[in-house]
Amino acid sequence: MISPERSSSQSPRSPAGAPFLSISVTDPVRMGTGVQAYISYRVITRTNLPEFEGPEKIVIRRYSDFEWLHDRLAERYKGVFIPPLPEKNAVEKFRFSKEFIELRRQALDLFVNRIASHPELKQSDVLRTFLQADEEIMDRARSYETGIFKKPADFLQIFKDVQSKVSDVVLGKEKPVEESTPEYEKLKNYIFELENHLTEAQKQAYRLVKRHRELGQSLADFGKAIKLLGACEGDLMEKVFSEVGSKSEMLSIKLQREADNLLFNFEEPLKDYVRAIQSIKATMLDRANAFRQHFDLDQERKYKELNLEKLKFMNPEKYAEAESEFREASCCNFSLRNS
Repeated sequence: MISPERSSSQSPRSPAGAPFLSISVTDPVRMGTGVQAYISYRVITRTNLPEFEGPEKIVIRRYSDFEWLHDRLAERYKGVFIPPLPEKNAVEKFRFSKEFIELRRQALDLFVNRIASHPELKQSDVLRTFLQADEEIMDRARSYETGIFKKPADFLQIFKDVQSKVSDVVLGKEKPVEESTPEYEKLKNYIFELENHLTEAQKQAYRLVKRHRELGQSLADFGKAIKLLGACEGDLMEKVFSEVGSKSEMLSIKLQREADNLLFNFEEPLKDYVRAIQSIKATMLDRANAFRQHFDLDQERKYKELNLEKLKFMNPEKYAEAESEFREASCCNFSLRNS
């Protein structure tokens, strides 16, 4: 079963005076009806850290609140590994099943405790807002900060920009720039290979769980059928068929339990590893984008230096003024690269 990763320094049972931050995601409850239905969770925070409002705080959160926390951290902490969220399930049939709800609760509990155990992320005011703000404040924060790209035209423009950028690279108009050192390339290849292996292992785990469930259901159906058949026969055959049916139903129950065990202790951890790899790749993308920005700034600097040298010979009167502006812009670019 997935269990939150909590260090001993984050437990209320730590030695007196030792700082701790313990978070529990509990009591999932279905709220609303129809397409507006969702699951709410009680998020319980216990801590002795002075930046928090008190030793214990209980708030109600829904999945979109956890998404808000993840996205705000990803925006503010570029290049830092942000723990992954469990994926959504839009299929109504499975979205509110007990099994799915419990798997998601465990994954959300793991998500917030990973953040709480991170030396940088746990100090974020975003995390404190998530853990302490009342529902009204949380709703306002979520609506305000997720409303940046509400218009369909905004999404269309983003898509066009990405499409144009990809086309430029494919057609050779712009060559992709990315840091390439032996150590980084080795790490990147390892991450990609690991993702492939974990994804394949997760697929096999899914098939194994599915096979156990199907076999269990088949044995349950067989047990019921053989009992009905026995009821149509004489006393002796009825007893034999009834025993066979009972054994089949017992095996069915064992297989279903084994399927649950495989799901919680094998398939779900593998899915969590795959999500973690995807988060690592997102961090690597942030790194690549930062390197690209650095490269563009450096190219711009070189271009301006060239123009400045031309100006030195062609228009000496404007050279001093242009040189001063260039030095000032160079200092700004240096500050931007190191911020």
